[in-house]
Amino acid sequence: ELRRRASPWQRNLGYPLAMLGLLALTGISVLIVCFHVLELLLDDAAMPRGIQDASLGQVSFSIFGTFGAALQVILIFYLMLSSVVGFYSSPLFTRLLPERQDTPLTKIIGNCMSLLVLSSALPVFSRTLGITRFDLLGDFGRFNWLGNFYIVFLYNMGFAVLTTLCLVKRVTRAVQEELIRAFGEDG
Repeated sequence: ELRRRASPWQRNLGYPLAMLGLLALTGISVLIVCFHVLELLLDDAAMPRGIQDASLGQVSFSIFGTFGAALQVILIFYLMLSSVVGFYSSPLFTRLLPERQDTPLTKIIGNCMSLLVLSSALPVFSRTLGITRFDLLGDFGRFNWLGNFYIVFLYNMGFAVLTTLCLVKRVTRAVQEELIRAFGEDG
C-alpha cells in the first residue's frame, strides 16, 4: 500500500537509488572484509588487537585519509542498521517489535536491552571484520579471542561468504521475478 501511495518520483527514482545504495554499501563491506582476509593471511599485524600508545589524532586509522574515515563511518552506520533490521526480522524476535501507542513496558525494556547489546557489540564486530581499527576508547583489542587467528579468519570468511550468498540470492530472485513477470504475461 505504501508503494501505491508513493509518488512516481519515489517509485521510479527514489526506490531504485536506495536499492543501489544498499547494494553498493554491501558490496563495499564485502570487499573490505575480503581485503582484510588477505591481510590476515599475509601479515600478523592485521589481527584486531589493540593499538599500543596510539593517541587520537596522531595516528591515521584509514589508509585513504578523510575519504576512508568517512567511508568507515558510513559502513559502521550501515552495519548498525542492518544488524537491527536483521535482529527484528528474525522469527525469534519479531514479537519484540514495538507497536504504535500500545507497547507494554516489558517490551520497551526488552527493546532497550536488545539495542544496548547490539550497540555494544558493534565496535568489536567492525574491528574484527577489519572495517576499522579504531578502539572507541573501550580497548576492545584486549579480548583474548581477537588474537586467535583461526577465530578471526573464520569470522571474516563466514561474513564474506554469507553476505555474498544473501546478496546473490536477493538480487537474482528479484531479477527472476521481473523476468517471469515480463515474459510470463506474453507466453
